[in-house]
Amino acid sequence: MRHRVLASGSVFAAVVSSMLAGALGLTGCIGGTEQEDLQPREDAGKPRVALVMKSLANEFFATMAAAAEAHQAGHTDDYELIVNGIKDERDLARQVAIVEEMVAAGVDAIVIAPADSKALVPALRRAKEQGVVVVNIDNRLDAAVLADEEVTIPFVGPDNRAAARAVAELLASRLEAGDAVAILEGIRTSFNAAQRKRGFEDALQAAELKLVDSQSAQWEMSQANTMAAAMLSEHPEITAILAANDSMALGALAAVKAAGRGGEVAVVGFDNISAIQAAIVEGDVLATADQHGDQLAVYGIEAALGMLADPAADVVDRETPVDLVTAETLATP
Repeated sequence: MRHRVLASGSVFAAVVSSMLAGALGLTGCIGGTEQEDLQPREDAGKPRVALVMKSLANEFFATMAAAAEAHQAGHTDDYELIVNGIKDERDLARQVAIVEEMVAAGVDAIVIAPADSKALVPALRRAKEQGVVVVNIDNRLDAAVLADEEVTIPFVGPDNRAAARAVAELLASRLEAGDAVAILEGIRTSFNAAQRKRGFEDALQAAELKLVDSQSAQWEMSQANTMAAAMLSEHPEITAILAANDSMALGALAAVKAAGRGGEVAVVGFDNISAIQAAIVEGDVLATADQHGDQLAVYGIEAALGMLADPAADVVDRETPVDLVTAETLATP
């Protein structure tokens, strides 16, 4: 599959520098102010869909928002769209508040990438009790909590464990049995973070690689940079770092280069953001997984619209595609 490279090496360096410095001053709402978005609908017969995402500072979710807005622009007669997100993936209270605000605003459906697999379930149950259709994308809600809350919410998203395993298998093919590796995890209460870690571990165990450290960097580049630097100092034998998203992979790469070990320590990521593509082409990062964030919200929106059109239809999960991205796939015309 062909993947277009979106950033040159110089742009990659600038992106990493900017993100490490926390220079992105993003608001909590895209595509209009919250006041504008919460105005009464113009057409009461047209469904109103709220997209609620995680960190707006992550390019993955910015891409997701843009694709959702483009989809709505092509279907203006079919539905209205409100796009929201939080600045920090750890701000669970704000994401819960956004869900409640969307219910109060009278939306017909909420399509959500939850920042936490457990904490959002009660708010989403309350939304459903108010007649709002809810679709879970990207990060699967916790099955046990859903059962405790006696609520069913369909999941539209990828098999994170299988995708992470594919990335780690490629890495393992370049290493020798017994080589030392480290993992940078996402937020541990997020299902996708746990699944990606397990996928990494599946491949590492099969290849008989030695996992010497595994820590959560909370999905954040700056934390990953600090943590990877500490890992490399404590375990100089490390030959590879597996990051559960590309932001953390970029932080790890910066730490590897700062330690003077560029070209010695392999780095892999997950998400296929533009800066990681440039790093792959340059040989600084080995691979990532593309879960097609530009279409993930669209899949969720389409599922929500289908449920609104046919409330009696069975509520089913949908597995979405993931592709391995390497220098070879990026070079494929």
